[in-house]
Amino acid sequence: MGLIKILKAFAPPATWRFVVLILLGVFVGLVLFTLHAGRARSYLSDEPSACVNCHVMAPYYATWQNGSHGRFTVCNDCHVPQDNVIEKYLFKASDGLRHSFMFTFRLEPQVIRIHEAGRDAVQRNCIRCHSEQIHPISVRAITAQAIQEHGEGYCWDCHRETPHGRVNSLTSTPFARVPQLSSPVPEWIQKNFESDKSSN
Repeated sequence: MGLIKILKAFAPPATWRFVVLILLGVFVGLVLFTLHAGRARSYLSDEPSACVNCHVMAPYYATWQNGSHGRFTVCNDCHVPQDNVIEKYLFKASDGLRHSFMFTFRLEPQVIRIHEAGRDAVQRNCIRCHSEQIHPISVRAITAQAIQEHGEGYCWDCHRETPHGRVNSLTSTPFARVPQLSSPVPEWIQKNFESDKSSN
């Protein structure tokens, strides 16, 4: 009974209910279309092609794909925390929202630099994957203890070419073979437009 009273308190007056329902439908439709056009579902997967939904990521995709890491890893293996599922998806959600905001409002910089949380995730994943190949003294040199004692240090301070190379810009890989984006317009709408054009 309490829930019904609450719903009645928020219900619009009878004369406005139809208009409110229409506006609510339009709003929900726009949200669903935005999620579809932005390929939101692709970000739940570990597919590397999701990274090139934004064209500025094409050089990074191409250099990863053609490097040694392209044979054994996907983007999320390096760039997303792998400690537990909850941390992984929280990181993906916060990072994805930040990326979506930046690219939607054209705020992306000319040179993309990884932010601190991303650097820390990549550093932990480097050590996680390569721990068998790193001497204990080297591990100490790149862990938090060494950073506290001597300042910031990361694996790629020495391994600069791994995995993306030194130069990463849209002009540095102009002929990169990256997955092409499909149209965000559903196929049935495209067919309707084509049939309308042919009939006119």
